[in-house]
Amino acid sequence: MRKVIINDKMQRGYYYLSAPTGRNFSPEFKPELTPKQMLELGVFGGKYMTDCRKEFPASWFKKAKLSPEKKDPVLNYFGVNASLPLKVWEEKGWIHPADPRGWFQWYCRYYYGRRIPEEDRRQIKRWKAIARHVKALQKNCPKRALDCRRKQRQALLHWAYDSRKI
Repeated sequence: MRKVIINDKMQRGYYYLSAPTGRNFSPEFKPELTPKQMLELGVFGGKYMTDCRKEFPASWFKKAKLSPEKKDPVLNYFGVNASLPLKVWEEKGWIHPADPRGWFQWYCRYYYGRRIPEEDRRQIKRWKAIARHVKALQKNCPKRALDCRRKQRQALLHWAYDSRKI
């Protein structure tokens, strides 16, 4: 097992990688985008991972659309803000102490190879629940009409669903 050091604005510590990067996922979890692809497409207004780069492979950030100062929705693939503030996530109890930034941080670490079985099950259940938005796009938009429901499409990108193909 490889030890990964965490040293960013929200967290200090470490965790261990127990699975190969990008492999050995739960059979229920089939994300359509990798963290690297998501960062390249433009997610979370570019602000999400600006102080965490040393934790993950440098290749994830080579073409990433990042905004070190503040969130900039123009950097998002669909050019819209589709994020709730972290405070809302905290109030709703969606944040686990191991991942104080939320779902995408969990996904990056899970993809990288960290496993926390109980938390992994919880987050995968949340990921599966987001699929209702895929069905809404399919019902209300012509296929690949990228200007239809842009905020919903951006939100799906935030959850590793490739809404460009819907």
